[in-house]
Amino acid sequence: MDLLNTLVEKGLRRELPSREEALAVLTTSDDDLLEVVAAAGKVRRQWFGRRVKLNYLVNLKSGLCPEDCSYCSQRLGSEAGILKYTWLKPDEASKAAAAGVAGGAKRVCLVASGRGPTDRDVDRVSKTIGAIKEQNADVEVCACLGLLSDGQAERLKAAGADAYNHNLNTSESTYGDITTTHTYADRVETVRHAQGAGLSACSGLIAGMGESDADLVDVVFALRALDPDSVPVNFLIPVEGTPLAGEWNLTPQRALRILAMVRFVCPDVEVRLAGGREVHLRTMQPLALHLVNSIFLGDYLTTEGQEGKADLDMIADAGFEVEGAGTTTLPGHRGGGGCASACAPSDSAASDSAAPVSASSAGAEAASARTDLVTVRRRGAGTDLAPNA
Repeated sequence: MDLLNTLVEKGLRRELPSREEALAVLTTSDDDLLEVVAAAGKVRRQWFGRRVKLNYLVNLKSGLCPEDCSYCSQRLGSEAGILKYTWLKPDEASKAAAAGVAGGAKRVCLVASGRGPTDRDVDRVSKTIGAIKEQNADVEVCACLGLLSDGQAERLKAAGADAYNHNLNTSESTYGDITTTHTYADRVETVRHAQGAGLSACSGLIAGMGESDADLVDVVFALRALDPDSVPVNFLIPVEGTPLAGEWNLTPQRALRILAMVRFVCPDVEVRLAGGREVHLRTMQPLALHLVNSIFLGDYLTTEGQEGKADLDMIADAGFEVEGAGTTTLPGHRGGGGCASACAPSDSAASDSAAPVSASSAGAEAASARTDLVTVRRRGAGTDLAPNA
């Protein structure tokens, strides 16, 4: 079919689709879903083969954040019954990270709630990075500490950080509806601080907050322009006690269409399936592996994820393989120094046919609340219980 053939060809050339093409992916029908997944899967395999990168979250400081991000259970005024604790000591964080590495994680993501780090916080995180690298020299470390001030990204880089995460989350036009204590421009500036310091930039979005198709396309196009190396796609986890607890707008089919659109717009970046996959994709998670090349292993910041062993079984059963520590994630043209078996676009990959695309009915996206799938994290960092990895 013309739309999907065009999107595959553009993806293999790393060419930006039009806004209309991206929007059309989001309005395809459930009858055409497998064709959409198959088309985006060709682009994913071209640049990343069948490898899946595993990432592991360590929540260094949980809760009591002064920011008012509506989606977050750690926000100012949150009534969510989450774990609350102050900074983990470097050895505690290193121990938590080691569990993820033992489970197959190639990257450890160090996250702390708050508007942004103080210089003392940067010193603290720098010591934690050193402790982790001492135990696992080859592991990638990504910091996620909020808004960065001048010079802080450089200090994290000097301490051994490989990457910095700061998500755009939603479109610029609707950002003020989600957060009022900082701006969309603040987030863009922090990503640029990270890039300017030589850190690999990680920036993504949260889907399912009541946004429109146009909002989703806007934020993904903004990410393409910002050019991060990795784009995490989160699906809102509607945690009780947060302003968005009643937002249940996603079906598994809708989530897959969103992932496909992101892959077509960002064909050669690390697209990571992040928070909320278990809640919204559910038994359709294996299909998502044909679209993304990266996932989080185990639990999230304040909620529990799928068991680590189940993640590994899912990857193997779907015919994919965990990306090894010695393998470079990004294609060579992105400065990754390596690639899947073929970095050049394949003519045969672009020639396969696909079924026609039609618009979905307005009621097709209605979703039932699955509050039973949202479980507050009570294990791992900040507790005496073993982590999920």
